[in-house]
Amino acid sequence: MINRDVYFDAVRDSMFEGSMSQQQVDGQNVIVALWDYQATGTPMTDIRWLAYILATVYHECATRMWPVTEYGSDSYLKGKPYYPYHGRGFVQLTWEENYRNAGIALGLIDDRDLVKHPDVALDSLIAARIMFRGMSEGWYTGRKLGQYFNDNEDDPVNARQIINGNDDDELIAGYHTKFLDALQGAMGRV
Repeated sequence: MINRDVYFDAVRDSMFEGSMSQQQVDGQNVIVALWDYQATGTPMTDIRWLAYILATVYHECATRMWPVTEYGSDSYLKGKPYYPYHGRGFVQLTWEENYRNAGIALGLIDDRDLVKHPDVALDSLIAARIMFRGMSEGWYTGRKLGQYFNDNEDDPVNARQIINGNDDDELIAGYHTKFLDALQGAMGRV
């Protein structure tokens, strides 16, 4: 289990300039709790995966640590070829087919059907489950966490290919290092 007090003390200083909003705390609590209780929908035991997930959320959600909608005005989003299935979540889920596939994989039906109700992808638990499964199973680009973090690899720079090529890869790798340090300290592994 990850000691939240130790973890938050570490990231508050290293990643959030000494203070966090309640939303930033809540978002990280959702992600870390799913990891702690292995409720991610897929097996995960390598703490480097969690550190990279948190680093990705930090980047993708502009440090908010909470699911977001793709940036842009209504007219901008309505001009997208995949509208109304524009980006939503901790990691941006886009296109109707991807909403459908994520909904099927997570068993979401009725009021939680992602195709009928795409804004459900903004629910923190659903967004986290999409992100965990998507990053570990290659839903975004075909690349998976296990390709970059395993017994033989430790590559937070190229892990960016899981989400979006190599844009900002060095920056996100730096975030990964800070989140990893905080997580290892919170697990008593320094």
